[in-house]
This record gives sequence, structure tokens and C-alpha cells, in this order.
Amino acid sequence: MDPRPAPGTRLMFEWRKWDGSPHWVQDSVYLGSDEWGEWFGQQVGWRSARPGAEFVCRQPNVTLVPATGDWAFTHNADPHPVAVYIDLGWDVRWHDDGVPRGIDMDLDVVRRTDERGTWIDDRDEWDEHRVRYGYPAEIVAHLEATALDLERRVLSREAPFSDAVTGPWLERLAALATPEDPSTARA
Repeated sequence: MDPRPAPGTRLMFEWRKWDGSPHWVQDSVYLGSDEWGEWFGQQVGWRSARPGAEFVCRQPNVTLVPATGDWAFTHNADPHPVAVYIDLGWDVRWHDDGVPRGIDMDLDVVRRTDERGTWIDDRDEWDEHRVRYGYPAEIVAHLEATALDLERRVLSREAPFSDAVTGPWLERLAALATPEDPSTARA
């Protein structure tokens, strides 16, 4: 049975750490799928929370989860200073209970719109957690290579890390915002 709901369905996207402890929970909407994978969105005012931290979206964003399940790419709409944020993950997918969920694996690929540019972030957390949680060596090697490949692809703005791919998904997200529903209204 397909665990995916109909496009336009609100849901919580859940992240855990390797040991199963809670991480981010993001108020999201399922947008649909394409050749790149599954797409989710967050409207202005929707929340993301984890133990000890919470934020409210200032600009809409869309997130792609590819079939490989080893990363999730978020594109923030302008004028957000972080255009691209890719969470390296493990087992990021729809689960049998109908919840999109993944394991956050610490490494991130970030592209800011300012002079900071593009880089792989949280290497210190990666180094600490791969020892603490005992990440398997083959997963470590795979994700380190994946992070380097993603950084290269983001720098060259290859699809799906391009406005040509994310633009239509941001438009689909905007079309879901209605004045009748204050939780989805654009600010």
C-alpha cells in the first residue's frame, strides 16, 4: 500500500538521530513527486522544532527527498539568505505509518546568497557523532562521498539544485496558500 497522501495534505516531517532520539519536526505539506523524488513545502509562519530550538519560516521553502534516501534538499525562496540547505541523512522516506521520516546524519551542504558561498557544514558534529553513535564505516564513506558530490553539484547549479526545477514547486506551494486559512496565508 502506498503510504503517500494526496498532494496538498498537511503533515509533520520527522527527523531522528541515529540512536532514535527526536530531532527536527517540520510542519509541512506534501506537494507531489517528479523525476527527482518527493516534494514537500513549508509556508510562511509554519514551525520547525527540535529539543531546545524552534523557528518559524520567514520565506516559503520546498524540500526534495530523492529515492536514494540519503539526503533532503531544501530551497528557500528569496530573500532568505540561505538558498540551499541539504541535510545528509539515512533512510529518508515515507514509512509504513504514512509519515515522512529520516535519520539526520549531521553533515549539511549549504549555499548562502552572500559572500560565504557554498560549503559542507557541521563537520565537527559529524566527527563527534560518528564516534558516539558508531556509524557503520560503509555509511560514513558513502555519506562523505555524497556530501562532496552534492557540494560540487550545488556549486554548478545542476538540476535539481536550480531555480528551473524548484520554481514550479514553489509556485505549487504558493497556489495552496489561501486567505481563508491563516496558517497558510503568505505574510
